[in-house]
This record gives sequence, structure tokens and C-alpha cells, in this order.
Amino acid sequence: MNQWYYADAQRRQIGPVPASELVRLHQAGQVDDATLVWREGLANWQPLGTVRAELGLEAPVPPAPAPEAALPPADAAAPAAMAATAPAVLSPGADDVVYAGLWKRVAASLIDSLVTSTITYAAAIPLFLVYGVSTTALFGLRDLQDGPPLAFWAVYYLLALGLPALYFAWMHSSSTQASLGKMAVGVKVVRGDGQPVGFGRALLRYLAYLLICMLTCGLGALASALVVAFSARKQAPHDMMCDTLVVDRWAFTPFPERQQRGLGTVTIVVLAVFGLLTLGTLLVMGLVIGALVAHG
Repeated sequence: MNQWYYADAQRRQIGPVPASELVRLHQAGQVDDATLVWREGLANWQPLGTVRAELGLEAPVPPAPAPEAALPPADAAAPAAMAATAPAVLSPGADDVVYAGLWKRVAASLIDSLVTSTITYAAAIPLFLVYGVSTTALFGLRDLQDGPPLAFWAVYYLLALGLPALYFAWMHSSSTQASLGKMAVGVKVVRGDGQPVGFGRALLRYLAYLLICMLTCGLGALASALVVAFSARKQAPHDMMCDTLVVDRWAFTPFPERQQRGLGTVTIVVLAVFGLLTLGTLLVMGLVIGALVAHG
């Protein structure tokens, strides 16, 4: 029995599914005659309406022609033009996949770090206010110099670690398949076979990255960058552990020809701004150290 693939509303490849499931989806209104479908043996993706007979669907009743309506002249070149613009075949394991390289991933990570830091600090503000205003009432401290209680730090680290984990798990398993940083640079996260990742896998992926960084005192981030730079499919260690890929947003869709192999404007701008900020910070630190040394 032939297995079918179809493109959903976000132009993601879904499948394989049997013909009966495709018929059920059509009858339920979840796909229509314009939905692109493909099976092994077809040269290109085809609108579902062109394979109705093969799927066992009844042919639609054509509308009655308008009175005295003139038929357009036949265009012999039309079939050739349509064939030239038809989307390429996209089957599991297709080689035409653009993987996200190191610099795109770095730019996406910088954007996401800004997003997650903002979310974490915004969520922690009420905690700081409560601690600063009513510490004595809540925890029975006699003096603010006693320092924050254990409960305060427990809640704070729960926010600092939990909110980014939920952010990445939710965004990577959503219809966009990407965090805000990845969306900005035009990449997404998929499973090793190109299928979307679920919430559980996306959460484990982030936790694996966090664990690697914690166990290596942050050096794991540098090691991950080196692995991405030199691995065949640009996978970081946490990608290998969870069977995920970071690819161009048009990869594993009916339109792989839209993939971009360059860095892109957003990536270049983000890296340039970060480089200038880093250079400025080092310059200021050098001036301050120089002034302190000069004044003994």
C-alpha cells in the first residue's frame, strides 16, 4: 500500500499516512483539493484534486459554464511552464537540506538570551519586591543583613531555570518550530527525520544542553560550538542526544528551493552589534584598569 505525504497550513511535510487517512482528512475538511500531496513514484508534489481517482474520492461536480462564455485559447507552452515551476520532490531523507551553521545559531542564541533574561527578571521583580518590603513579616528576620532566606533562593532559581526551559520547549514544539531567535535568523528545530518535535523532546533537548553546560562549568557551550562547526549535519551534542536538527525554515517542506545558504541580514546585524558591544566593554574595562594603576 502506498504511503502518502501532504503539506499542512504551515507548509510542513506531514506523513507518511495511508490513503485511507488522507481520504478521512479530506472528508473532515482538514485538507482540500489544493493541498499538495506526494507518494513514491510521483515526479513532483501534486494538488490532491489531481489524484482523486487514485484515492477513491468522488470527482467534484464542475460548475455550469456561464452563458456565451468564451473559452480561453489553448497555450501549448503552459504544461512546460508549470513543470518548470513545480516544487521539487521532498521525501524522507532528502539530501537538499540546508543545516543551520555555527554563526546563525550563535546569533539566534544571543537573541534568545536577551528574551529569556527579560522574561526571568520580569517574573522575579515581584519576588524582589516582596523580599525587600516585607522580609521581616514573611520570614521573621531581625535584620536585612541576615541575607535572603533559602526559600527566596529556591524560588529565584526555579524561575531562572524553569522559565527558559518552558520557553524553548513551548516555542520549538509550536507550529513555528522555532524560538524567537531562530525565527529571526530563519531556522527551526526538527527531528532527525524532518518531522516536528514534540514538547517532551524539546524540553529534554534544552535540559541536555543545560546539563552539559553545568557539568563543564560553561565550557560545554564552547565545545558545542566546535561540534556544530565540524559535524556533518551541524548538530550540537544535545542535538545528537535527542535526535534533533537545526535547519533552514523551508527545509522539509514542499518548497526546499526557498532555503537560504548565506548568513542573512539579521544574523550579520546581530553579530556585528554584539561584537561592537563586546569591544566597547573591553575598551572601557581597559581604561578603568589603566586609571586605577596610574593612581596607585
